[in-house]
Amino acid sequence: MSVVRIVANLAASDVKGVAAFYQDLLGLNVLMDQGWIMTMGADGLGPVQLSVASEGGNGAPVPDLSIQVEDVEDIYAQAITMGAPITYPLRDEPWGVTRFFVTDPMGRALNIMEHT
Repeated sequence: MSVVRIVANLAASDVKGVAAFYQDLLGLNVLMDQGWIMTMGADGLGPVQLSVASEGGNGAPVPDLSIQVEDVEDIYAQAITMGAPITYPLRDEPWGVTRFFVTDPMGRALNIMEHT
């Protein structure tokens, strides 16, 4: 038996509102909409990964989600434009990523990152 995918499920009372945040910030497509649950993503399946951490690196708290993007500076600019709370500013990290933390409407910490 092998794992095909792992999906993060985020509880939200305003499913469409929280989904719109992720669509606006990351440009995700709606893959499924049942009203009570919306699944968004890029077309196709990504690699299966699960991280377990005691801290978020460089003194940051452990984020709820880590999201790898193609252009982190573009997503950072979009977060600023949206007025989304930035809790860890954009920076290059010594382990080879550029990242920032933003908080979603439900208070979850998102580590938005790009491998450099």
